[in-house]
Amino acid sequence: MKLKNFFRRVIRTLGWEVQRLDNANFEQQVLKDVVRITGAQIALDVGANVGQWGDLLLETGYRGSLLSFEAIPSIHKILEAHALTSSSLWRVAPCAALGNERGKISINVSANSVSSSILPMRATHFDAEPQSKYIEQRIVDIERLDEVAPAFLPPDGQLLLKIDTQGYELEVLKGSSGLLPRIAAIQLELSLIPLYDGAPEFAEAISFVQSLGYELFSIIPGFKDRRNGRLLQADGFFIRSGSGSKA
Repeated sequence: MKLKNFFRRVIRTLGWEVQRLDNANFEQQVLKDVVRITGAQIALDVGANVGQWGDLLLETGYRGSLLSFEAIPSIHKILEAHALTSSSLWRVAPCAALGNERGKISINVSANSVSSSILPMRATHFDAEPQSKYIEQRIVDIERLDEVAPAFLPPDGQLLLKIDTQGYELEVLKGSSGLLPRIAAIQLELSLIPLYDGAPEFAEAISFVQSLGYELFSIIPGFKDRRNGRLLQADGFFIRSGSGSKA
């Protein structure tokens, strides 16, 4: 035990931490647990960017199907090419934003692409990450998830829904109401402080998901202000109420 503690201290002085995988609170392990507990067989990746989350999900050993959504045309092309070479079960829906309506909408494109949002960005976000600045606006199609996804889905199978749309998450959820009976788990980006105008507060977002019949399963840290260490965003994992008893 003394030797173990010694090596742990040495590793920490180097800026690293060592944990058992089956007890670690990081995204890959939590995703693995959520899929195991809920039996999710189909993953919906809303706000896919170039496929980072899809890669992470596949690295957990996930062998179900994956359907990704991306709104920015140039990023969508990269995502399509990446999915094609990564897995035969990974598909990309037509380029469109998702929300609680159908039509056209303006999206703000950020320099780093991952911070792009339909909503205006607040100075708090830009100050913490200057590369997130908006560089252009584009008019894109917007669809409801429960209207566009069924064409790509088998008639049965539990869904895992991940939403990372920079403050627009609840609008996507509202446009997913027709799929709720099949959605076993939700991964949702949560802001601890306001980062986009009109985005829900942390407690509001959690309360809304709970009102749909889900319980909070885990929270993992996300976007942090590197200047002072303050956590700005986290990912909340929710499972349908009662699913945890199957573990």
